[in-house]
Amino acid sequence: MNTTTTAGLPIAPATEQYAPADGFSRTVMAAYENWSYSALPASVVQRIKLFVLDTLGVIAAAADAPGIPEVNHLLLDWESAGPSTVLIGKGRVAPPTAALANGAAAHALDFDDNHDPGRVHAYAVILPAAMAAAEARGGVSGRDLIAALATGVELQARLGLAAPHSMSRGWHPTTVMGALGAAAAAARVLDLRDTQFCDAVGLAFHQASGTRQALNDGVLAKRLGAGFAARNGTAAAYLAAAGLTGPTRFLEGEAGLFQLYERGEVLPDALLQDLGRTWEVMTHSMKPYPCCRCTHNAIAIGQALHREGLSPAEIDSVVIGMSEVNTKIVGEPYDVARDSTIHAQFNACYCFASALIHGRVDVATFQRPQISDPVVSALAARTRVVMDDAIAPGAMSPTRVRILCRDGRRIERVLEFMEGSPEQPMTEDQAIAKFSDCLEMRLGATSFEIDRLAAKILDLETCSDVGDIIAAFPGTPQPR
Repeated sequence: MNTTTTAGLPIAPATEQYAPADGFSRTVMAAYENWSYSALPASVVQRIKLFVLDTLGVIAAAADAPGIPEVNHLLLDWESAGPSTVLIGKGRVAPPTAALANGAAAHALDFDDNHDPGRVHAYAVILPAAMAAAEARGGVSGRDLIAALATGVELQARLGLAAPHSMSRGWHPTTVMGALGAAAAAARVLDLRDTQFCDAVGLAFHQASGTRQALNDGVLAKRLGAGFAARNGTAAAYLAAAGLTGPTRFLEGEAGLFQLYERGEVLPDALLQDLGRTWEVMTHSMKPYPCCRCTHNAIAIGQALHREGLSPAEIDSVVIGMSEVNTKIVGEPYDVARDSTIHAQFNACYCFASALIHGRVDVATFQRPQISDPVVSALAARTRVVMDDAIAPGAMSPTRVRILCRDGRRIERVLEFMEGSPEQPMTEDQAIAKFSDCLEMRLGATSFEIDRLAAKILDLETCSDVGDIIAAFPGTPQPR
């Protein structure tokens, strides 16, 4: 099977309003509801396992990230028992609650995967929902979990492609599209079919929300979006299993996703075109840096200049050219007075300056006191982001950096592709190294614990009960 992206295929333009006929939602759901492990290409299975590894790693790294202990304490105060596990601390709660806690942790450091063409984070939403439902149901095999993840991740990514203006319009597609993908994955775990599968995704749409404003304001609500989507999708699947019915035209209806959220400027064919032959699962990127994906090429350029010995004292000014959408997301001037980790994670000026000065960007880069480093802040103040007309308005990767030095020299660097992308993927060894660092960083996991969990995940198709993976997760944070 071909594993290239559907992005760029000749489908209906999104600049004109286009409404599919009634029945489109049901047609789409019928195409996704019966996927089995045996139908998945080996490359898709391997890719999914690596991203399960990556996602469980970044959950571990977020054990004491701002907001995560508070969320977990609050949720565990409300619920003292249940069939599903909050991974950090190993509390037991209802499946939607576990999905919320684990989804928020997975997204907290912005170290989770990204589907660049659709501008959605997938596994931070889909994995917590599927795992919570699988643990509650009991006896769900690794193969069934992989099939559920393939279903939810593929649907969410293709929804992102179908709504290419969602982010620029102000929505947070991870939260909006993620709820529908999470519902599909959880419904697959619960073995829902026909109208119940459709009801699950429709009920998730009935809860779908999430805008970019939390990102714009640099507040902790940003990291809750993935958790909200995972919770809503999980709850939707259970409600459908109990007989609750959802909207039947949640995509094409006059108040459905396409018209109400996207004003009819959509690419509906992206949901079905070459489905099962081309796989968006294969086009997700694994992050080498714990910050907004839009900043990654600015970071890579900054690190390269550091290796070449360029000093911030030599620099008069920096201009970072990006796409229109990226400029909206990470193009603000860096305001050190905000003292905000989220503002730093979503600021290209700060990320570039930190990379050039320190030669690395890691979790500590976005913590106090580093986000107030006066040397970094001074260079960030001499840096600005502009919309580059030579870059397609919605493009994620291309980044151009122009530097004017105080001695009159001009330096220009351009990068077209990002580290961790399908064009430059992280190797299995690199993914395992990231996973190991994450588990040791905040959970103090031993080499034995790390190797045991990694082995179970990378051999997921032989697992008879997903609960074994959860039991092997070392969920107690260590004191800093």
